[in-house]
Amino acid sequence: MHRFRLAPLALGLLVAADLAAQQRLGPPLSPEALRTRLEAYAADSMMGRMTGSKEHVQATHYIADELRAMGLRPAGDSGTFLQRVPLLRSALDTAASSITAAGRVLRPYVDYLPRDQGPAARPFNGVPVVFAGVWGASDLLGGDAVRGKAVVVATPTADYAVIKLAAQARFAQAAAIVIANYDLMPPSVLGAISASPIGFAGDEPPTLPAYLHISRATAVAILGVASLDRAVIGQAGSAITGRIAFRKVPVEAYNVVAVLPGTDDALRHEYVAVGSHSDHVGTGPVIDRDSTRAFNLELRAKQLENNGLITQSIYESIRVNMDSIRKIHPTPRLDSIYNGADDDGSGSMAALEVARAFAAAPVKPKRSLLFVWHAAEELGLFGAEHFTDHPTVPREKIVAQLNLDMIGRGRAGDEKSGGPDYLQLIGSRRLSTELGDLVEKVSRDKRFNWAFDYQYDANGHPEQYYCRSDHYMYARYGIPVVFMTTGGHADYHEMTDEVEFIDFDKLARVSRFVHELATALANNPTRPDVDKPKPDPNGQCVQ
Repeated sequence: MHRFRLAPLALGLLVAADLAAQQRLGPPLSPEALRTRLEAYAADSMMGRMTGSKEHVQATHYIADELRAMGLRPAGDSGTFLQRVPLLRSALDTAASSITAAGRVLRPYVDYLPRDQGPAARPFNGVPVVFAGVWGASDLLGGDAVRGKAVVVATPTADYAVIKLAAQARFAQAAAIVIANYDLMPPSVLGAISASPIGFAGDEPPTLPAYLHISRATAVAILGVASLDRAVIGQAGSAITGRIAFRKVPVEAYNVVAVLPGTDDALRHEYVAVGSHSDHVGTGPVIDRDSTRAFNLELRAKQLENNGLITQSIYESIRVNMDSIRKIHPTPRLDSIYNGADDDGSGSMAALEVARAFAAAPVKPKRSLLFVWHAAEELGLFGAEHFTDHPTVPREKIVAQLNLDMIGRGRAGDEKSGGPDYLQLIGSRRLSTELGDLVEKVSRDKRFNWAFDYQYDANGHPEQYYCRSDHYMYARYGIPVVFMTTGGHADYHEMTDEVEFIDFDKLARVSRFVHELATALANNPTRPDVDKPKPDPNGQCVQ
C-alpha cells in the first residue's frame, strides 16, 4: 500500500548494512539477487529518483558503494565513482512573472501552466491574440498569419499534451503559444510537464515564442465566444499581457562510472561499455492506484489491438468496474510515487549484477569493461550526453555500448508478441553489421534463443526509440550500440510501475544474456567493424 512515507530509508538501510549483505543477495545474476536490489532501489522511500532530488543522489551513492565493495576501479571525477553532470533547474520566478488575460490576473499552476523557453523567450505585452484552430487539423493557422501574435490553440480531448517541438515549429513566428488544454491533462501528464525543467548550464537557447497552457474556460474568455468549438480560425481575441520569467538553480546530479580492467596487454586499453539510467520521474498528484491501473491495462489492450493507435472514441469506450476492484481492495490505495521499477530500476540493477558477476569470476575478460549509470535520461539524455562529450576513458577506445532500459517485463499483455522469449533489439546493426550478427550468434550458441523483435528499429518508426535512450549518445560518435528492452506496458511512466509486476526470471535471463554478450565482445580478437555511416555528433538524431 502506498502512503506518504517521506523518510528515504530503504536504500539507507541497505547501504548501512555490513558487507555480509553481499552474501545474502544470492548468486550473481539470480532472480533473488535482482529482487533484493530492486525492492530497495524502487521503494516508495526513493520517491521516484528524480534527477536533482536527494533520493536520486542517494541512489547513485548506493551504486557507487556497491561497486567499491566489488573491487571495481572508480572512473568518475578525481578518483571517485561519480562524474558530476553540470545541470541547472529552471524555477518559475513568481515575483517577476505576471499574466493578465480577459481582464484578470492569471495564477501560475492554477489558471495557467508556464513552460520555460529560456532567457530569450519573446515578450508578449499587449500583443494581438488569434485563434489558430484545433491541433492536428489541416487548416491550422501558421506562417505570417501568426507573426508577432499570441496564438491560442485548442486540442482534442485525447490529445492531452501537444508535442512542444512541433508546436514551436508550426508557430515559430508567434510571440506566444497558448495551448487551451490545462484542464484536460491527467495527473501523469500534468506532473511530468509541471516539473521544473533541467538542462545544461552552458545551454544558450534560441529566441522562441513564450509557451503556456491555459484552461478551456480561460481561452473562451480571451476569445469572447460561448465555447471553443464556436471559435473561428483566424478570429481575434482580447489582448494578453505579461511576462514569464524563470531563474536557474544548480542541480546535484551524477553519473556513476566504473571500470573492470582487462587482462590482455594488447586489448585491455579498449572498453566494452554496459549502461543504464539511474533516474526516474519523481512524484505527482495523488491517485487511486487500483482504478488507474485497471484503466491503463484496458487502454494498453486496446492500443495493441489497434496497432498502437488510440482515438477519442477508444478513451471513451473504456469503463472500469469499480465494484470488482473494491471487492479486492475495499479501501482505495492512494499513490503519488513513480517508482520506476522497470524504467529503469530493472536495467540499473541488472547492470550492477553484471558487474558483480564479472568481479567475482576467477577469469576476467581480455578487454576492459566500462559500466556507466547515466543521470537525467528522463529529462533528455543529459547524463549520457555529458559522459560521451566528456568521457573519463578515451572515447575512441569504446568498442561497443550495451544499453539496458526496461528489461523486466515483456509478457503477452505487455507487447503484442510478448512472452518468455520476447526481447526487443534496437540499433544493433545501424553502425555495425558484425555487432548485430554477434548478438544473434550469442543468443543461439548460449541457448537463449530469444525471439528478437526488430519492429521498433525500423527507419522512420513513429516511436523513435533509437533516439530516445542513452545508447544514442554513444552512437552519434560512431560507437556501435545495442539497445535491449522487453518493451512497453500499461505501467510505463505510471505510478504503477512497481516491483510486484516485474518478471524476475525474465530479468535474470536478460541479465545473463548481457553478461554473455559483453564477454564475447570483450574476448573477441577484433572490435566490431563499423561498416555503416556515422551520424553527425552535433546533429539531430534520425531513425
